[in-house]
Amino acid sequence: MEDQGFFSFIWQQLGVFMGYTSFTNFTLGNAIMIFIGLLFIFLAIKKGFEPLLLIPIGFGILIGNIPILNSTHYLAGDPLNLEVGIYQEGSVLNYLYFGVKNGIYPPLIFLGIGALTDFSTILSNPKLVLVGAAAQLGIFGAYATALALGFAPNEAGAIGIIGGADGPTAIFLASKLAPQFLGAIAISAYSYMALVPLIQPPVMRLLTTKKERLIRMKPPRIVSQTEKILFPIFGLLLTCFIVPSGLPLLGMLFFGNILKESGVTKRLALTASGPLIDIVTILLGLTVGASTQASVFLRVESLSIFALGAASFIIATFGGIMFVKIFNLFLKEGNKINPLIGNAGVSAVPASARVSQVEGLKYDKTNHLLMHAMGPNVAGVIGSAVAAGVLLSFLY
Repeated sequence: MEDQGFFSFIWQQLGVFMGYTSFTNFTLGNAIMIFIGLLFIFLAIKKGFEPLLLIPIGFGILIGNIPILNSTHYLAGDPLNLEVGIYQEGSVLNYLYFGVKNGIYPPLIFLGIGALTDFSTILSNPKLVLVGAAAQLGIFGAYATALALGFAPNEAGAIGIIGGADGPTAIFLASKLAPQFLGAIAISAYSYMALVPLIQPPVMRLLTTKKERLIRMKPPRIVSQTEKILFPIFGLLLTCFIVPSGLPLLGMLFFGNILKESGVTKRLALTASGPLIDIVTILLGLTVGASTQASVFLRVESLSIFALGAASFIIATFGGIMFVKIFNLFLKEGNKINPLIGNAGVSAVPASARVSQVEGLKYDKTNHLLMHAMGPNVAGVIGSAVAAGVLLSFLY
């Protein structure tokens, strides 16, 4: 009888153990998300699509979709919290995710972006700022569409920012306006940023003529060091006096830039543009990916957000290119802008500028558009942060 009781106890313990394993708790939704995670990793490694983003996010999706039992303990009847999942209080992943939920990581990313960015291109040709501004049409187009589909105004604002092609800004705004959609918005923003080389070229070819694609732009003028130092100071004062709610992002962006351009804080600039931004990118990508648990992520709303994200990128590309075409009507011959750089108004730096370069070289192998495209590209970074501040000011 004692042997029978012992074996019964062992069998019961095996049952408890099996109840804890992910094999028992695995669902079709987990399988779908794991496939998406593997797809991200494949695109990053095989196709070279934004590997610094897609590998952390893709691996995070794998981590987040290893099912963890989240019910009552089989024997004691106590609520179960293994403190390992990203949504389980006290877990390491939950602590790391704090930086996403509370909008801490995005400003740190912007600090690094500022320390990496050379704003000479827009200082040498200020009208390119307008191209970056025009591309923000994607944000407000997606916002209006989301409202029409029945999303609440704050949710529509968070979804619309995907059109800025700026992952940190999308995370920052979503954490404030629609935290319930944070994972879907972040994954959508970063996915489409990585897919810029596939999404934008067909739109660019559709909207431009062969003659327009061959336009040669004047070489940018040399920008003085004084101009470079003054730009982040006046840029901060101008943008943040207009949109104070954009201060966390814009303040850090311009601070990082003055660290770079001042010439006397090289160590700080190198730290911000190197180790700091790398560490934060790892933490942000991994935790955003891990937040996409199938039970939380796979909803009708998430699919709608993905569709709206694609539409917003197309609208943004359309806005930038069409603005250049209209603007060219008022410019003299020799001062016209090649509309192929209109796509670079989205702030996927430098991916969208590289698309402009690649498309331009297809029609004229000596017409290098990269430096010109970087103008609207970096203007788009500022524009998306300003747009986020505008949305936050009247929707929060």
